[in-house]
Amino acid sequence: MDNARELRGLEIAAKAKLQRQGDVWYVPSQSGNSPQRGGGQYIVKPDVSNPSCTCPDHEVRRVKCKHIYAVEYTIQREYATDGETTTLTETVTVRKTYKQEWPAYNAAQTNEKDHFQSLLHQLCQGIGGPSQKMGRPRLPLEDMIFAATFKVYSTVSGRRFMSDLRDAHLKGHISQVPHYNSVFNYFESEALTPCLEMLIEESSLPLAAIEKDFAVDSSGFSTSRFVQWMKAKYTNPRMLEARDWVKVHLMCGVTTNIVTAVTITDRFAADSPQFKPLVDATAKNFVMQEVSADKAYISRANLQVVVDHNAMPYIPFKKTSKPGTVGLGPNRALGRKATERQQGNLWRQMYHYYEFNHNWFMQQYHKRSNVESTFSMIKAKFGDSLRSKTKTAQINEALCKILAHNICCVIQSMFELNIKPQFWNEPVC
Repeated sequence: MDNARELRGLEIAAKAKLQRQGDVWYVPSQSGNSPQRGGGQYIVKPDVSNPSCTCPDHEVRRVKCKHIYAVEYTIQREYATDGETTTLTETVTVRKTYKQEWPAYNAAQTNEKDHFQSLLHQLCQGIGGPSQKMGRPRLPLEDMIFAATFKVYSTVSGRRFMSDLRDAHLKGHISQVPHYNSVFNYFESEALTPCLEMLIEESSLPLAAIEKDFAVDSSGFSTSRFVQWMKAKYTNPRMLEARDWVKVHLMCGVTTNIVTAVTITDRFAADSPQFKPLVDATAKNFVMQEVSADKAYISRANLQVVVDHNAMPYIPFKKTSKPGTVGLGPNRALGRKATERQQGNLWRQMYHYYEFNHNWFMQQYHKRSNVESTFSMIKAKFGDSLRSKTKTAQINEALCKILAHNICCVIQSMFELNIKPQFWNEPVC
């Protein structure tokens, strides 16, 4: 991780213009959103024993960030002039690489689509359709969930997806081929949401023996709908070009990136209140040892819920946090005096652990980066936007992306870890 920061620091030193004023250096921000000096630079003090930087990365980790490395590389440049030539000496950092099981990866990718249909079919068989006594016969619910999820997996339009549905019908994965408009109509059904959530939970169970450490975060999926014109006209004209989005909160295992619990909210929902439901849902099926989350989730209640499940919370404290701060978080109404006292003691213990074991804490906290990888996998493979128009359809489409991702993780584990998945307590054929 530090090697990557050193490499980015070398890139900054090579491409950007660093300004020095006395003992202070001003380093340009690569993202351009620094609060310092007009929104474009960070302040670095390259002290030999205790270097400092105003960027959020250094404030959280309290070790060298890429901006400090950039200043050090700039200082390390030594110019020696012999009258004719000028020699420039720089330190070059080699990026650390990780071993990849390419034979297993290649086998999983080349056989993924066939295994995907088989596993999805087995999962959908556990969905019982509602009874019907009158009216036109409905399409089987398990067939429509299969079609909806497979359609999201294919990433093509509903009309072009019909050939895939016919192929799935020939293989016996669905009892009949529905019309593409029928698939769209089922996306609009609120009854589909709890079924998809149940299938996501079930699809994660084959990896219950593998996953012990988990990470939590949220990310947005843009929609095809734009912000309302009237709202944008009288508040912020820039919103006329802004798309609306939904927010996906999830917990995943850090070994296989399997999603164990998910909640979908609107774009303005806070992250911290979603922490407890995700942890509780994961604890039903997994034995948790560690739970990592960024400092947006820090609160006494969130620390307590992890400890209540016999796991260790790795949530960094904010810069303004103190040992005696309240930090009740979103669940304050649940606390009685005894509970508040217990949570307060835990808050102080974790604060001192964070302060006096900072390096070890950040090494464990680094596992949280796997949840970023999970979102990256989902968006890269199935798209970072939603095609549906209504709120219910958007939620169901996002859940289908998560379900498709989980099935792909199970397939990868079949080849890399020799996992033999079982759904609904029955082996998959």
